[in-house]
Amino acid sequence: MDRGERIVICGAGGFIGGHLIADLRRQGFTKLKAIDIKPFDRWYQIFPDVENLSLDLQHLENCRQAVRDASIVYNLACDMGGMGFIEANKALCMISVLINTHLLMAAREAGARRFFYSSSACVYSHDKQTDPNVAGLAEGDAYPAMPEDGYGWEKLFSERMCRHFTEDFGLITRVARYHNVYGPHGTYDGGREKAPAAISRKVAQALLSGTHEIEIWGTGEQTRSFTYIDDCLFGTQAIMASDTITFPINLGSSEKVSINQLVDIVESIAGIKLKRRYKLDAPKGVNGRNSDNTLIKKMLGWEPSVSLRDGMERTYRWIYDELKSGRSKDVAVNMA
Repeated sequence: MDRGERIVICGAGGFIGGHLIADLRRQGFTKLKAIDIKPFDRWYQIFPDVENLSLDLQHLENCRQAVRDASIVYNLACDMGGMGFIEANKALCMISVLINTHLLMAAREAGARRFFYSSSACVYSHDKQTDPNVAGLAEGDAYPAMPEDGYGWEKLFSERMCRHFTEDFGLITRVARYHNVYGPHGTYDGGREKAPAAISRKVAQALLSGTHEIEIWGTGEQTRSFTYIDDCLFGTQAIMASDTITFPINLGSSEKVSINQLVDIVESIAGIKLKRRYKLDAPKGVNGRNSDNTLIKKMLGWEPSVSLRDGMERTYRWIYDELKSGRSKDVAVNMA
């Protein structure tokens, strides 16, 4: 990308968007515009040398304002959270289709050169994720379609919308299917947090309170892979810059672990062993999910490489420090 181009990051007050803005600044990009629905004091990262706007991107006029004069648009904005949130808020998750649709319309009108859409591994067919010992999910496994209800359907539909804006209108679009991105400077409490942050918080709270027990949703035998934010940032920008990745592609670690193993890792980092209580009626999602990285290795000669232990060390330390200092911003705030 040309450092003189105007780059717009939608969802910049959130976890991945905030890190993306920070990374682009480090690289020397100066014409940056950051958009998020949250008020500025709720953003996880905010920078005074960036044009920051608080806008609800469900509305077309706000999208036009957001992408005016933009060459590059990253859409990381949606109403989402961990499994507890998406299972209880299917309609709110589906309404995010307005964000991507209106941003595509506005980007086309503005003459944007490239458009990135952050999709999710939740697009993959439920039938391929019933076994905790699942092999990695390849890109073709999204069809025949039966994604995560609500959130997954919105993501899959929006992938198709990007494809057709490219085919019909010539807007270059790129789509990455994120697999459980985690790291510092993200939500870890309030109902929208995902497993790495939630477990880090629970372990830190147990350590700080002296109550040495932890609640785990489900049996703990469900499996996932988790992608550290640094890998996500590199992969996102490489996919956006690619002239050959013209299709949705996995962006995720292939280091599969069970939730029980994830708890083991965080306990080891914290130097504590906790009594485990299993909440079997809690939302737990599919039984098994992992990323097949065959295609991204072929296309980029690269795949996410930060180990789960290293990434969780950084994540846990940040969440522990936030809890100890009382700086948490994490009160659940719905967009609607």
